[in-house]
Amino acid sequence: MKRRDLIGAALALAAGPPAAAAAPTLSRPIPATGERLPAVGMGTWLTFDIGDGVAEQAQRRMVLQEFFAAGGGMIDSSPMYGRAERVVGELLPQVPHAGKLFSATKVWTAFDRVGPTQIDESLRLWRLSRLDLLQVHNLLNWRAHLKTLRAARDAGRVRHIGVTTSHGRKHDEMETILKTEKIDFMQITYNLADASAEPLLELAAARGVAVIVNRPYDGGNLFDRVGTVPLPGWAAEVGSANWPDFLLKWVLAHPAVTCVIPATRQPRHMRENMAAGRGALPDAAQRRRMQQFVAAL
Repeated sequence: MKRRDLIGAALALAAGPPAAAAAPTLSRPIPATGERLPAVGMGTWLTFDIGDGVAEQAQRRMVLQEFFAAGGGMIDSSPMYGRAERVVGELLPQVPHAGKLFSATKVWTAFDRVGPTQIDESLRLWRLSRLDLLQVHNLLNWRAHLKTLRAARDAGRVRHIGVTTSHGRKHDEMETILKTEKIDFMQITYNLADASAEPLLELAAARGVAVIVNRPYDGGNLFDRVGTVPLPGWAAEVGSANWPDFLLKWVLAHPAVTCVIPATRQPRHMRENMAAGRGALPDAAQRRRMQQFVAAL
């Protein structure tokens, strides 16, 4: 399915509320340091795992240009994502505003000894001397790899460390980590189709851990759900003029969320994603109304 073709041309072209266009890009503090991070980042799973084709490379370059021009910062990747790290590293020097980058990648291996090698390779592929965030991917062998990540931080090769999971999996294990380990970031799935991570968001906030939200569109399934259904008339009250904005703002309005990382191949979709980080966010009552509306579709 083409990501948003079913939303309707009228919604895709609709202009946001006048105040939103002039509003600054939303940022949130990282609890461990107080550093502010743009609240809308980008993922690279599938979307940046491409070859050397000129057209594909040019399209991803435009995606990055839109991202940074709109005030974006965090780009999230992983050794699991095929060529994504390599492609990002090759394109970043070609893109204006790349100095705003907040680089986030992962260690993904069952073997203790391979962790340091993966860190070396990620630094080489990103063409960086230091990563902003290094995470244990999907909690795989997390006890061993957290030691490796801390050693890399002590050596000045990474600034922040964290752990990730997705698709509503391993929540009990994530709870254990939040309660027993000192980490800077938790990455987890949270969206209008799956709010099961909400208790972990609250726990992360209480523990001073930043939260990255992956799969905010439920892997595109939320666009299948909304289909050609028009936005409710009251969507303007929450500052939304299209479905992507509506779906992302619901996530961003949770006070524990530091950054959300939707992924896209399309520059125009990147513009829609980044627009969600401007203007007003729904309050608690409005979020409940949004959740009820989507659940009824």
